[in-house]
Amino acid sequence: MKRTLHLLNFCALFLLCSLTADAQQTATIKGKIVTAEGKPAEGISVKLKGRKLGDATNGKGEYKISNVAPGDYTIQVSAIGLSYQEKRISIGAGEELQQNFSLNETNARLNEVNISEGRKNKFAARKSETVAKMPLRNLENPQVYTSISKELLADQLVTNFNDALKNSPGLDKLWTSTGRGGDGAAYYSLRGFTIQPTMVNGVAGLTNGDLDPAGIEKIEVIKGPSGALFGGTLTSFGGLINIITKKPLDTLGGSISYTAGNFGLSRLTADVYGPVNKDKTLLARFNTAYHTQNSFQDAGFRKSFYFAPAIEYHATDKLTLNLDAEFYSYEGTNPLMVFLNRGRQLIARTPEELNFDWNRSFTANDITVKTPAVNIRGKASYKINDQWVSETNLSRSYRQSDGYYQYVMFLGATDTDLSRLAAYQNSTSTAIAAQQNFIGDFKIGNLRNRLVIGLDFLSQHNINNNSPYVTYDVLQTNDLTSLNANYSKFNRSGLITKIAASTGASSKSSNVMNVYSVYASDVLNITEQLLAMASLRVDRFHNQGTDNYVAATNTGAYLQTAFSPKFGLVYQVVPDQVSVFANYMNGFKNSGNAIVLRNGVFEDSALKPQQANQIEAGVKLDVFSNRLSLTATYYDIAVDNMPLSLTASDNGTSRNYTVQDGTQKSKGYEFDLTANPAEGFNVVLGYSHNDSKMTKASPTIEGRRPVSAGPEDLVNFWLSYTVPYGVLNGFGAGFGGNYAGKNIITSTTTTGDFTLPAYTVLNASLFYNMQKFRIGLKMDNLTDKQYFKGWTTVEVQQPRSFLANISFKF
Repeated sequence: MKRTLHLLNFCALFLLCSLTADAQQTATIKGKIVTAEGKPAEGISVKLKGRKLGDATNGKGEYKISNVAPGDYTIQVSAIGLSYQEKRISIGAGEELQQNFSLNETNARLNEVNISEGRKNKFAARKSETVAKMPLRNLENPQVYTSISKELLADQLVTNFNDALKNSPGLDKLWTSTGRGGDGAAYYSLRGFTIQPTMVNGVAGLTNGDLDPAGIEKIEVIKGPSGALFGGTLTSFGGLINIITKKPLDTLGGSISYTAGNFGLSRLTADVYGPVNKDKTLLARFNTAYHTQNSFQDAGFRKSFYFAPAIEYHATDKLTLNLDAEFYSYEGTNPLMVFLNRGRQLIARTPEELNFDWNRSFTANDITVKTPAVNIRGKASYKINDQWVSETNLSRSYRQSDGYYQYVMFLGATDTDLSRLAAYQNSTSTAIAAQQNFIGDFKIGNLRNRLVIGLDFLSQHNINNNSPYVTYDVLQTNDLTSLNANYSKFNRSGLITKIAASTGASSKSSNVMNVYSVYASDVLNITEQLLAMASLRVDRFHNQGTDNYVAATNTGAYLQTAFSPKFGLVYQVVPDQVSVFANYMNGFKNSGNAIVLRNGVFEDSALKPQQANQIEAGVKLDVFSNRLSLTATYYDIAVDNMPLSLTASDNGTSRNYTVQDGTQKSKGYEFDLTANPAEGFNVVLGYSHNDSKMTKASPTIEGRRPVSAGPEDLVNFWLSYTVPYGVLNGFGAGFGGNYAGKNIITSTTTTGDFTLPAYTVLNASLFYNMQKFRIGLKMDNLTDKQYFKGWTTVEVQQPRSFLANISFKF
């Protein structure tokens, strides 16, 4: 309570400083830049001559320069390899001046310049509208995030979401998507905590399976506890993954692409966009992908179809309506994950010591799970006046698991008795979200405020109708004769018979959770170079309990309120080039109900929300005419209110109960660089180190690194060169990869430690990129390195693979 009062006092003082400042109105310059034939020109620099104010055009050719003092200026429009334009303007206080430009160059010439890349730092991200829920440049934002662009994904010939995320420093896959109900999507570690992809365009976008990268404009990996703006239901203490989808454009164009590779990879994608009517007020776009691929092991496959339509309607000069969706169907087998024994000391302590045949999948191609998902979103953007915009978002997210979840586990006294287990999954989850944001950019006195005030509603409904888990058989991995005789007996008909004969309890349940939220965040320019951010969110969490249809009970219902503050400071040492920043951020997690001991009486009570508090500081650079972008940061996260299980006597009977005095620490540093050191040459480089420890926990894990934290050290890099001129113009090559330090995936006093060894995986590509087509070749895992991922499981990764791609652009 005392902390909350301090926060409210700080916010009041924050606003008071704004209200007492002298009044002065600034102006805004905005417009659109098109090519000679009228198509949007992206990546064009627009600056005020002699001033450090400017912007670069987006995919629609639009730019906006805010916070302009009244006066006379010269607007400069330029890009490497293009003609130079200037225009004299005069602008008054509070005015919004529209200035459009038409380039002398055609779209073909602009594409040639983009192909040659010039000095363009094409992989750098300089602005986001979702990280702070308002348009904010990276150098102005005290929060750290990595933006993975579609240009980088194209350069690397990325065909799956897991490979796309390898470009984010500090993020590492723990295990592959399982397709099981509730949490079937892939798990990743970030800053010592597990996360899953949960958001699309800043609102709920859930899946029980994989995601297709065909419709991705960029991926934002937002670092640190982010409860103040995004709540605690869909986020982790380590951060969150937000996917930005491709938007409609007002020019006709698109591409068709085909990729083939070993292990039966066959992938066809299409992207078509353009205006629907003559006045270009109605725009449309669709992305689609069909993907099939076999496992590199003796059995296993995946096949999927993705379709993402989007429309944008400019109803008036002030009102824009967007409607977009993703329809994703998937069927596949579960990847081989070897679960380790959890009840005894482990015999094998590394994958090598298991003496396992990693070429076997231990599954069958008729033991599959389907994970269809549908995400639908509607957005209304209304310009109230020159200072305020209203954004209304509605979304519905549906995901399902339908089929067999299967895994293997060493359950015996030795690491040779391997049990094959499975269950039939029939699970659905629906999330409905409504979000209203009012976004302002105004001055109080001479202090600029960028303010978002939001209301958020999220409702999740989960339904399970699953069979009991059954043990299909137990294989002797050290007896090759026995193993070969029984290995191929695993099949769907046999599994159906096993499940039908089981006496175990089925899972038939339903649960509804509603979250009602209000939040506000203000970015205040104390001076032109010093910015302060203050944010606060209040969540009212209502879990209506779980209806168990087998036992005819309802359990776990509770109401809970959580507060989540956020503060940040940014000082631009060199305006628009170098900034130092610091932040305090909070995140929370609802813990549900548990048995507690209160005044000697055992009670079923709602636990307090777990709280994560982060302190972070670092530096951001965008220097040498945007040729080098860098973020270097140090963070320290402390988590408290973690549940601990204890035992006490209840009338002579031993009984478990929960206390909430567990704590965890996670600290580390990150380095994220994108650069264009020479014409046509682009670099992406990331490094992270994380030190996590259970500082107060159960005696079996206290003082140990959490097994969900992943490796301590991670490195990612990608080097890309495109010949800028001459007969080889458009020809290029890429080289990069990932390093991960050793990863302790099981660590308790009961089991001991199981360690995945460190590894380095290298990849390379060749491509030829022209105006109308692109040809690419890629080899992943050049050295054919055998390496592993895991989280209390051991999962071997794909060996060397080869891809070939051809794309036609129109």
